[in-house]
Amino acid sequence: MTDTNPTPVDEAAEGGSSLFSLAHKVMLATVGAVALAQEEAEAFIQKLVERGEIAEQDGRKLINDLKEKRKAKAQEAEDELDQRVAEILDRLDVPTKSDIDDLSEKITVLTKKIDELKAA
Repeated sequence: MTDTNPTPVDEAAEGGSSLFSLAHKVMLATVGAVALAQEEAEAFIQKLVERGEIAEQDGRKLINDLKEKRKAKAQEAEDELDQRVAEILDRLDVPTKSDIDDLSEKITVLTKKIDELKAA
């Protein structure tokens, strides 16, 4: 008996919005995992402060450093995802917003020329 429910990989192979759906789900899972790790790290640091194993000022500095590193990593991940999506769209020969804007501008110019020719 075969399973007729497509997997996310099957959906991504079909292209289109399924690819974006899969990328969105992966990104959400990543953000969730990072947020959970951040919370656990902050709780651990807070326990160290409460026990007196590190100074409160050092604890705040560790938490701030952790947040800054997380932001930098998140930006790197977002940039990489943007690059990969752009590469996939290029391989699928999907026009970019810039391509569509260029075509719209050309259509506008041609429409004006046609109207001028009709009037002449």
